[in-house]
Amino acid sequence: MQEVAIFPDMSGAMPPPIPAASEIRGVWITNVASGVLFSPWGINRALKQLSALNFNTVYPVVWNRGHTFYPSQVAQKVTGRVQEPMLTLMRGGGDVLEEIIKVGHQQKLRVIPWFEYGFMAPKNSPLTKRHPEWISQHRSINNYNNSGNKWEPELNFSQVNIPNFIRDRLIRQQVWLNPFHPEVQQLILDLILEVVRRYDVDGIQLDDHFGLPVELGYDEFTVELYRREHGGKNPPDDPKDEEWMFWRSQKINAFMQKIFTSVKAIKPQCLICLSPNSYEFSYGKYLQNWLTWVNNGWVEELVLQVYRDDARSFEAELNQTAVQIAGQKIPVGVGILTGTLTHPVPVEQIQEQVQLVRDRQFDGVSFFYWETLWSYLTPDAPGQRRQAFKQLFSSPQSGT
Repeated sequence: MQEVAIFPDMSGAMPPPIPAASEIRGVWITNVASGVLFSPWGINRALKQLSALNFNTVYPVVWNRGHTFYPSQVAQKVTGRVQEPMLTLMRGGGDVLEEIIKVGHQQKLRVIPWFEYGFMAPKNSPLTKRHPEWISQHRSINNYNNSGNKWEPELNFSQVNIPNFIRDRLIRQQVWLNPFHPEVQQLILDLILEVVRRYDVDGIQLDDHFGLPVELGYDEFTVELYRREHGGKNPPDDPKDEEWMFWRSQKINAFMQKIFTSVKAIKPQCLICLSPNSYEFSYGKYLQNWLTWVNNGWVEELVLQVYRDDARSFEAELNQTAVQIAGQKIPVGVGILTGTLTHPVPVEQIQEQVQLVRDRQFDGVSFFYWETLWSYLTPDAPGQRRQAFKQLFSSPQSGT
């Protein structure tokens, strides 16, 4: 069995640190439990508010639940739909990404489209119905939850208090596309390059869904690929076998490198960003070896998701070895939870976490998500929340 280090690919000399021009002050703009993308006035209002409060970066979703949030010829060929149907219904089919970029740049905001769902997709989406052969599988698929070729993933809800019935519903609805399948890779690459070619974006961002749950990879395509590269041997029955994990993660690494080189060939100044979970969780649960990506220069800015309520566990994530290594090479910010529909976060917690990030000299913060910054979904009055952010970001700064 091949020995696999917890922090692979670290033997080479590190390049000098890339200085951050200023603090990252970002926010994710999503379609889940948020109407900002669907309202005709929502984008203009949101981006102007963010600019007025000295934010400098937005990460608008462009790939979620098997749909794009811009008119996409790539998506239309694969799913039969040019973009998320609700955009057509609520906004008459306009180009919401184009509007975000136009208004965002007018307001001096970096616009970095967020490919939120990565390889994840709803099990009943047009994408998965049209291409069931693209879905990755569990080893015991025929006896697993009576779900046919659909696997129910373990989503990372451990950091946030979400009611069980909501958690269970979310888990049941999702499957994972096979990241080793060339047609799946081509889809994701084509979507990314479509955005990079067509729009004046400052970068693109992948996140924790750009990987594969460790239990998966037992579909016919992947098993045959493994056999060809291992003298006819089948993959180990244990999905956490070190060599089997390493082999799958290396395939994802190679695809990440392809994305980087393909984007840079088209638009060299386009920033390649990533928003992962902690390294050990990312690799151990989702085969996402993001430290290798950083070490090889395939990620140029990282925003670590640290959605914790407890200050001690929040600090512990900031002190992880992989995070410190990444911070020596590229700008590293910290993702902070401002709340969800079912999990409100008091403004005092947000202020405390921003201060912890600054005390440890990280390169900034991003908040999940727009709707819970200072709306009526929050436990504090909207005016009080806006005043708190105004104090946090008392002077304007450009993005890195």
